[in-house]
Order: sequence, then structure tokens, then C-alpha cells
Amino acid sequence: MSETEGAAAGRIYDPSRDHAFPDERVNAVLELLASDDEVQAYLHAQNVNPVMRKRYNDHGKKHIDIVRNRALCLYDLLKQGGVEFNGADDHDLDEADEAVIIAFAATLHDIGHVVHRDEHPYYSIPLAADLLDRLLTEFYDVNELVRVKGEVLHAILCHHTEEIPLTLEAGVVRVADALDMERGRSRIPYERGGRGINTVSSQAIETVTLSSGEDYPVLVEIEMNNAAGVYQVDNLLKAKLNDSGLEEHIRIVALNSREDGNRIVERIEL
Repeated sequence: MSETEGAAAGRIYDPSRDHAFPDERVNAVLELLASDDEVQAYLHAQNVNPVMRKRYNDHGKKHIDIVRNRALCLYDLLKQGGVEFNGADDHDLDEADEAVIIAFAATLHDIGHVVHRDEHPYYSIPLAADLLDRLLTEFYDVNELVRVKGEVLHAILCHHTEEIPLTLEAGVVRVADALDMERGRSRIPYERGGRGINTVSSQAIETVTLSSGEDYPVLVEIEMNNAAGVYQVDNLLKAKLNDSGLEEHIRIVALNSREDGNRIVERIEL
């Protein structure tokens, strides 16, 4: 049984693994992104400003792999739950282009970090636009390219909480960005002495799992080992979920697994 079929039967996605999707178009896009030298150069270079210079959490290739995978898992679970997406549909694009838009946006959303950590979504737009002009020609004619490019750039822009997504494709990328929160993400800044709230709270998150829910298309379960993880859930993830368009489709449950009886927070539900 495939991971996609397993999710429909109630199995849990393993967010650390890549997943193959039934449509050949998004799989071809994923292969292209993985093999493109310029894209891969950006994914490595974009980590210098946030991690090396500002001691912030990881925003490099590993972050992108996790965000893209979780975005596509979210998309797959939402589709299985009957959620209708509007980004590609509004442009009379194929249904297969929904996942393509998500894959491109999740991959390129943070490349603006090569310019600066601060306000990076706005720097990501022109850099991603140049890449998309080249990459999308592999799959689309001019008219389709312009439409897909616009939707990808919209999703990139709206991963920033200051902007409100107008499509569910953008909402998926926005929420998936906040779902990369486990302690491994803050390992480098923590080892280098970083003790900001983002680093410390990330250290408290043990696991994040995605599965099909009973009352919601998506159930996100988060295990944390102390109350510092509340910041990741209640401040960062909640902020991304708000105005994403997915509030009614995703249930988030965070549990404190600490066993010494000193649990300030035991459970959070969004």
C-alpha cells in the first residue's frame, strides 16, 4: 500500500520521507527542482543570513525539504477530505497544477534570505520570478506559464503572516512552513549559543505527525517535552493558520510528554 493510500485508511504520514504522488506532472517538477544547479545553490546559500549571522533556526535545504513534503502531504489529505482548491481553477488550469504550484512555492519561498533575513518574502519574489521563467518552460506554454507563475509568487508572498492568502494553495504553503518545528531545526544555532525564543521553543518539540482526522480532513499532532514548545504552537503555527483559509479543515493537537509531574501545559488544541 502506498503512503497516499495509507493516509486514506487512517495511517500516519511520515513527514521526514518524500512521497510520490499519483500525477506525473508534480513528480516531474520535483525531479527538476532536485537536479537544477541554480535552485540547489540558492537552497544552500539562503541559510547563511538566518543561521550563521543571526543565529536563527534553519532555513536551508533541510527546511525546504520538510516544508515541501508537508505541504504536499497537507494537500493530499485535504483533497482526500473533499476540499476544493481555487488557485489553479480560477485560471482554468488543470487540477494537476494545484500540486505543481504548491511544490514550486514551497521550494522557493525562502530564497530571499540570500539578501536579508528581515522582510525576506519580498526579496524572494523577484528571485523566484527569474527562476520560474526558466523552469516553467519545461511544462507550459506562455499563457499557462504566466498563470502558474503568478500563483506560485502569490503563495511565496503569503507565507509571510503580513499577507493574506487568496488561494488554498497559498494557505497550504503558509501552514506547512510553520510545521517544520522539531528540535533538529534549531540544532546549529543552539550549539552556537543561540537562546532566543525561536531556538529554545523549537528544542522543546519532539515530533510532528500528519494524518487524516475523524472530524477534520487533517489532524496535526505535536509532541513537546516542555512548556517552551507552546510558543511554536500558539504563536508561530497559530499565526500561520489564521487567515490561511484552512482553519475549518485542520485540527491541531499538541501534547506535553514530560513525565515528571511538572507540566505547566498538558494539551493545546487549535
